[in-house]
Amino acid sequence: MSEIILNYLQALVDLTKDMAPYLLLGFLFAGLLKVFLPQNLMNKYLGKSNFNSVLNASLLGIPLPLCSCGVLPAGISLYNNGASKGSSVSFLISTPQTGVDSILVTWSMLGLPFALIRPVAALVTGLTGGLLTNRFEKNSTHKKKEKVAVEQTFKPKKTLKAVLDYAFIEMVADIAKWLVIGLLIAAFIAVAIPDNFFTDFKLTGLLGMLIILVVSIPLYVCATSSVPIAAVLLLKGLSPGTLLVFLMAGPATNAATMTVIANNFGKKTLFIYLAALISGSILFGLIIDYFLPVNWFAPILGMGEHHHSFLPEWLNISSAVLLTLLIAYYFVKNIFNKMNTSKSLDPQGFSIEVPSLEINVEGMTCEHCKNRVETGLKSMQNIGNAVANPETNRVKIFGKDLNLEQIGQKITDLGYIFGGKV
Repeated sequence: MSEIILNYLQALVDLTKDMAPYLLLGFLFAGLLKVFLPQNLMNKYLGKSNFNSVLNASLLGIPLPLCSCGVLPAGISLYNNGASKGSSVSFLISTPQTGVDSILVTWSMLGLPFALIRPVAALVTGLTGGLLTNRFEKNSTHKKKEKVAVEQTFKPKKTLKAVLDYAFIEMVADIAKWLVIGLLIAAFIAVAIPDNFFTDFKLTGLLGMLIILVVSIPLYVCATSSVPIAAVLLLKGLSPGTLLVFLMAGPATNAATMTVIANNFGKKTLFIYLAALISGSILFGLIIDYFLPVNWFAPILGMGEHHHSFLPEWLNISSAVLLTLLIAYYFVKNIFNKMNTSKSLDPQGFSIEVPSLEINVEGMTCEHCKNRVETGLKSMQNIGNAVANPETNRVKIFGKDLNLEQIGQKITDLGYIFGGKV
């Protein structure tokens, strides 16, 4: 038993060391993009129902480090501020599949071909979904809404501090929970599942892709945290093409995503969204398995045997330590925040031990969602504080003379589903 535990811990450490340097570098790039990418570009080039707007949406979305839940408010905000429905769908499909952080981690753990194919697949599926939406939703009316006050959260000050805060505080908060879960699952797979498991049970080819789709579509997994799981699955015999299906469908879909898209864009758009993603992932999976050289996708990650020797061991270790500290900081801070919530006072001086109103909000699945909802509500008049809980889909609001209709409209503008008063 002790040997199994030691093997598990060793696998966990090896995986963390392999991905930490690239993940930290990806976080830094994400901070630079967030702070210095002009936000007016998001609206200026996406407003028409044509090929160029759909292409622009995919190109803008691919490098952004937003997961399938974090991309929803951004995509819906684009739509509400004038982007065409096709452009918005293209953005929603392309963005969560990849990002600068996940591309670098993919390169480190799965090799350069996978790192190059992921953004190409994201671009093609985004284009397909956007163009199909424009084709079949031609007569749909687009109602422009006024920019919401919370949009200021997308315009941080252009300083080094803003870059570092977003890169190593907000980004870590967004993916910490799921990154840890991904690493724990990957280490378990590495120890518990025999080598060549998938080939021995013939879970490859089209059958394997369909099975992976059924499992991946309703579940939440972010683009970065899916990589260590994928790396181990490749070692265990899962075909590279089936692996790509997992890397595309897992990050781009989950139950909350589908609910929010159906509510904001309509069921027909949701069908197009899923059809483009499913058909695109299977197409690229089949191309990899049957038309590209097998040696491009040979497993490069070995437990204890590191292919990427150009990175010194001290850098791997120090990066892993820093990543661990950042994640630990997030969890400790989260615990203290929850402990102190019931003892604090809002800016207007009244106790927040008992909420003035509690509402249902669906579509929140991560820390980014939580922060966005809380910030948006606190920007409203008469609201002193708001505490969101993605796990229960509830938000406690503290204030006076609250207008439920206005609160519901704010939640909708933020890109989430208002479920009424609890």
